[in-house]
Amino acid sequence: MKHPLVAALALTVIGTSAGAETLTVSTWGGSFRDLIDATIAKKFTEETGVEVEYITGGTIDRLNAARMNADSPESDVTFTTSHIGWLYQNAELFEELDMSKIPNAANLVEQAKISPGHIGAWAYVYTIGYRPDMLPEGIDFDSWEDLWSPELEASIAAPDFDPSHIIAVSAMLAGADAENWEAGQEKLMALKPNFKAFYTNDANSQQLISTGETPVQILLSMNAYHMQNEGVDIQLAIPSEGAVLGVDTMGITAGTEKAELAYQFINAALDPEVQAEIAKIKKGSPVVTGVELPAEVSELPGVFTTAEQWDSQTLIIPHALRAEKTAEWRKWFSENMIAN
Repeated sequence: MKHPLVAALALTVIGTSAGAETLTVSTWGGSFRDLIDATIAKKFTEETGVEVEYITGGTIDRLNAARMNADSPESDVTFTTSHIGWLYQNAELFEELDMSKIPNAANLVEQAKISPGHIGAWAYVYTIGYRPDMLPEGIDFDSWEDLWSPELEASIAAPDFDPSHIIAVSAMLAGADAENWEAGQEKLMALKPNFKAFYTNDANSQQLISTGETPVQILLSMNAYHMQNEGVDIQLAIPSEGAVLGVDTMGITAGTEKAELAYQFINAALDPEVQAEIAKIKKGSPVVTGVELPAEVSELPGVFTTAEQWDSQTLIIPHALRAEKTAEWRKWFSENMIAN
């Protein structure tokens, strides 16, 4: 499974038969492209007869390509993360959405309404994953504060490509917020002895936790469930302050000549049955209400199906702020936490 934020994939076009009418979707490759194809695109093609082709690549690679091709867009619909979507929005690379053309968006949860140009497709959390069989007795994670336990010295891993989660958490524990993140720097520096490694991608994360080298990680919930399916004894905690919410989003590419089809595609994505299939496959949260999920999915930590769960179990970093601060946060984290 490739995480959405893992960039550096060359852009690839996966086409359909010559002559068929198509809609072009920009998305990540690998399992996320397959997810879209097996669920949203399947529904869309059933309803319209229009085939879907894909441009795949890393998050930042595709953003850069969209900027370069703004006058002649290569795709009609774009998938990206909520905060990177704000960079599309600010660069006028998304059409402003006419929600009256997306009937299924009537039940969209508030947390998935990101900007006038992009809305959620599915959601997940970054939270604490751990190997219960490899922790000192009595360790649990009722609060993010528990990561600071001296008993976890040299035990933790976190992503090196996106430190926004732990930066926002540290600011919160210091009595501030993500906008005033500097207030949490001292708190975060105090966590440094407990870090053992910083993983560079999902495969690296899986290797570190499956071998027990880092029995505690700040990680993507979908990856944790993928590892569970691979036989790794990993559990997820939802701290009392909430898990950091992530939303993968979709928007209509500015300048597309197929806007009406793009609206139909986005409407298909928000169909309750399609949302249920996405949740079953990826163990993420549907972004519309009224989705019926089997208990083995709905009861998983980090899968939200009620308004109370969305409100009480999520910690939200403002998406536009995150887009603005990500480079600054990565620089500080690299210089002060990763560097020896």
